Amino acid sequence: MIALEQEILPEMLKTSTERAERLIELLQSCGTHFARSQVNVEPTSKLKSLTNLQKALANKKDGFGAELVAFPQHGIYYTDSAALMKEAAQMDIDYIGGVDPYSLDGSIEKTMDFTVQLALDYNKGLDIHLHETGPSAVKTIEYLLNKVEENPVLKGKTYLSHCFVLGRLDAREQDAMAEKLSAAQVGVISTVPFGNLIMPIPTLYKYGVKVGTGNDSIIDHWNTWGSGSVLEKAKLMAQLYGYGTEFGLSRCLKLATFGLTPLDDKGRQQWPKAGDEASVVFVEASCSAEAVSRLSPVKSLMHKGKIVF
Repeated sequence: MIALEQEILPEMLKTSTERAERLIELLQSCGTHFARSQVNVEPTSKLKSLTNLQKALANKKDGFGAELVAFPQHGIYYTDSAALMKEAAQMDIDYIGGVDPYSLDGSIEKTMDFTVQLALDYNKGLDIHLHETGPSAVKTIEYLLNKVEENPVLKGKTYLSHCFVLGRLDAREQDAMAEKLSAAQVGVISTVPFGNLIMPIPTLYKYGVKVGTGNDSIIDHWNTWGSGSVLEKAKLMAQLYGYGTEFGLSRCLKLATFGLTPLDDKGRQQWPKAGDEASVVFVEASCSAEAVSRLSPVKSLMHKGKIVF
């Protein structure tokens, strides 16, 4: 896939701003007004993917917000991306990204040391994409957790995306790892995979781990299954883990909203309240449970007080 991207990216970059704008419009139509986006930073694109996306976001700023991740898609050292990552860290981004340091770069320590130090030097968060499912993945998580404990400033702004290895651990190991993640305030962003691997999202929630979801790819050269809807991910979560009651379905909504539900677990209203940001998704449903179970259609979207559609 790296070789493929090295071949096709130069041509794709010519229209990436326009395509990003269309993608933003798709997300808005699904009720999304904010996203965390990984942006390729590697020798083929250099910083062009980043600057092109920043143009698209500027054009859509009245109706859409974003956090940007400088993402070494082709490895830090596999394609000599370290210098470019340092340049990107000095630009308007929010997170330093990483991807499979052992399988891609051949070294957990060297790659993670560089990545963590870059985040510290430029006061950024961390978003490490971990697709590995073997012992190297567990070692990567533990190494990251140790780094976060050594540098408490990273607590609350460090995330593991995918983190598929959690789905390969037994229940006892999942509990232990979830407890460690919670203690270090390291969150997990999951696409909610199913089939050969199911993530222990209920276990993560049980221990208070911050969990979010998104679409890893939306109709691109990686895969074609992303719809752009995070409400669809909440419904998938309910189906996977058997949250079939009205209460259980309503709790699944928090996966789509990054933790926020209109009522807390005791039925007390916690959103919206005076002073909250006026960003609201209007769906055709009588309650949260119906919105999740029926994948209710989005009727309107408000971003910071502005009606987007």
